[in-house]
Formats: sequence, structure tokens, C-alpha cells
Amino acid sequence: MSGHGAPIPMTSRPCGPLKGTANVPGDKSISHRSLILGAMAVGETRITGLLEGEDVLDTARAMQAFGAEVTNHGGGEWSVHGVGVGGFAEPDQVIDCGNSGTGVRLIMGSMATSPITATFTGDASLNKRPMARVTDPIALFGAQTVGRSGGRLPLTVVGAREPMPVRFTVPVPSAQVKSAVLLAALNAPGESVVIEKEATRDHTERMLAGFGADITTEDTEEGRVITLKGQPELKPQTIVVPRDPSSAAFPVCAALIVPGSDVLVPNIGLNPTRAGLFFTLQDMGADLTFENMREEGGEPVADLRAKFSPGLKGIAVPPDRAASMIDEYPVLSVVAAFAQGDTYMAGVKELRVKESDRIDAMAKGLRANGVEVNEGEDWWTVTGLGHGKVPGGGTAASELDHRIAMSFMVMGMAAQSPVSVDDGGPIATSFPIFEDLMSGLGAQVVRTNR
Repeated sequence: MSGHGAPIPMTSRPCGPLKGTANVPGDKSISHRSLILGAMAVGETRITGLLEGEDVLDTARAMQAFGAEVTNHGGGEWSVHGVGVGGFAEPDQVIDCGNSGTGVRLIMGSMATSPITATFTGDASLNKRPMARVTDPIALFGAQTVGRSGGRLPLTVVGAREPMPVRFTVPVPSAQVKSAVLLAALNAPGESVVIEKEATRDHTERMLAGFGADITTEDTEEGRVITLKGQPELKPQTIVVPRDPSSAAFPVCAALIVPGSDVLVPNIGLNPTRAGLFFTLQDMGADLTFENMREEGGEPVADLRAKFSPGLKGIAVPPDRAASMIDEYPVLSVVAAFAQGDTYMAGVKELRVKESDRIDAMAKGLRANGVEVNEGEDWWTVTGLGHGKVPGGGTAASELDHRIAMSFMVMGMAAQSPVSVDDGGPIATSFPIFEDLMSGLGAQVVRTNR
């Protein structure tokens, strides 16, 4: 089942050239953070271009439960009247974060240093995901947690009454863990320090600075050292959310493998901690260009133009690029199937604890559609068949994972035979307009009855 209802089987059929402009939704990472930091500011934050997928809507409802006034004005225009750092009220009900690992981990961090108690749950997929990576560091501030084995949801967080500042080294490259600790540090006295040995997406640091927090970042031999002074008064902001590079990946990758395609994807955030996929595609020989490069709200932005690229070659993806494209490996593996030769992806063990075990899910689905895959604990290799030679014809299990479902819908657009997924319902969590947008470009993605 999907996280929000009965399964929705979907099929993608081979199609003609994809043409036109793909206006993808707002960035999911920035949307979550806009709502949470808006709720922790004093006064009204205005947000334009908010992603209105289920994951972000669940975060909006959570901020309301903690006492913030969150208003949807229509057309992606939202406002958040915040309660200030440390001003969260204790929620009356369980906080349901649906499918969103980002949402639940950031929200846990944001309330962990306030003297309140909250219980969190999610859908079947989220309730399987490890939360100890967040509950362990927030315990250093003085928070207490009670949950299922492995720190899994449902889980109750008892916020620290007298929080202490911390010095914490992130054990695995994870922007969610780093961000949860930084949000918890906001209501701890003195300076807290977060160290990451490998840089991850830095939206939280950028936005904290924008809201007026005293935060510094320094690259040292120890890694990236982030220092945050606690208990500031965050100032409300006007935020224009750039469009999501992770969502842009799907029309971009589809255009590269469907003959005759030429697709423009405007206003895409190109934060260097998020843009690894696009550089990897260029390394493979993709006809992918950045146009109208500019900066908006402290984030680099460009329009992406992707054209059919019949000469794609398999490559070894640099492992140090993994953190900047961790969510894009599923659709990259689809492109790799249409390239010549092997595409080797290493340093990707984080994929095994996402919405699904993405290495396992993609490997099974690719094999079901005639593509050879080899895999290890933190690597996998896709043996490309070249343009026009991917058989297709199989059905993949989406495993309640939006990116798995969309990746196989992209595959079906260029395979010899249609490709299906057992449940496309999770797509609504991050890309609710996916079907209409891709159909508008010329794709044939349909809901199918069993």
C-alpha cells in the first residue's frame, strides 16, 4: 500500500520526443526548513513556491500542532507566524510525519531542547527507518526518547528542561542528522559545535544565517566545523523557494534517453551540495547545459536544458560526490541502463536506509526489465545496454518509495516495452504533479488496473 491510501499501479509506455518546459515543484529540503525556521522565528515569515507534496504538508501540520500559525494563501504562497526559539507548545495529538524522514528528524531536533513531550509516527516505510542517528545526539542535549528497537517509530521525545550545548561529530554523511542537531542547538545556551567529515547539503546553515542566527562554518583538517550560538531571536523572512533539483532529475534524465527530446527545466537550485547528478550526467556525455545562471535568496539557480544523448557512456561515479546526489542514484541507474558499458556507484551505503533499501529495490526492478546489476553493501554496478536496447516489459516494486516509482516511469519512456510499478501512490509525497507534468512533455504515464 502507499502511505496515504490503496496502491496505485502505474505504467509508462515508450513515447515520442519529450518537448517543452518542465516547471517542477519547489525544493523539498528548503520547504521543510522554511516552515520549521519560520515557526521558530518571532513574527511572520512569508514563503513563495513552497512544495505542496504530502511530506511538506505533514511538516506544516506539525508546526501548527506545536503552536505556530501556518496559513496556505494558495498558489504556493504560505505564511508562518512563529512562536520564537523555545516557544513550542506541547502538541495535543501524535505527530504523523507520513513518509518523510527529513520532516520527522528535523522536527525532533527542533523540539528536543524545549520542555515539552511529543510522540511521532509515520507510514509503514517511515516506521522502518532508523531514528537512533537523531535520538542519540539529541540525548546529548538532555532530551530523552522512548521508542521501538533501533529507535524506530512510533517514538516519544521528552525535551530537555535544562539543555546543554554540545560538540558532536556526525558519524555518517547526513544533512538530516546535522540539521536536527543544529535545530536542537538553537535553544541550548552557549555555543554548540557540529563537525561533519564529509560535507552534506548546507541549506540549514544558509537559512539559519538568513534568519539571523550567529553561525559560522570553517573547513579544517577535522572536517567542516559548524559553530552555532544558542538562544537567538530569529527574525522572520521572505523566502522564495527554488525548484527542486531532485525533482528536476526526472524530466532531465527522461529527455536524455528519449530520442528527439529537448526539455527546459527552469529555476533549478544548484547548491553545490545538491548538484552532483548533473555533473555526473555531463561526465557520461549528456547534452545538458546550465542557462541563465544567477543567485536567488542566497542559493545558486539556473535553467537546465536537456537534450537526447544517444552516446552516453558508463563511468565510475566519484564516491566523494555521493552526498551531493544521494537521492538521485535511482534515476541515474536508469540512465546508466541506456549508456554503453558499466556505471559503477560506490560509497552509497546510505541508500540502504532511505524510504526503502534503494540499492535492492532498483537492482530487482532493473533485472525485471532486462538489465544486469551487481551490488555490494555500499556499491552497485549497472551494465548499460545502449540506446534503444533496454527490453523493459517488467513490473518493479516501488517499496513505498517515491523515487523508485518515478525512476521506473522514466525507464518505460525509452524501453522497448512498457515498464510498470506496483504502486505509484508515494509519488505524491514529493512530486504531486509528476504525471501531469510528464504527460505535458509527451510521456505516456498512466494509472493501470490490475
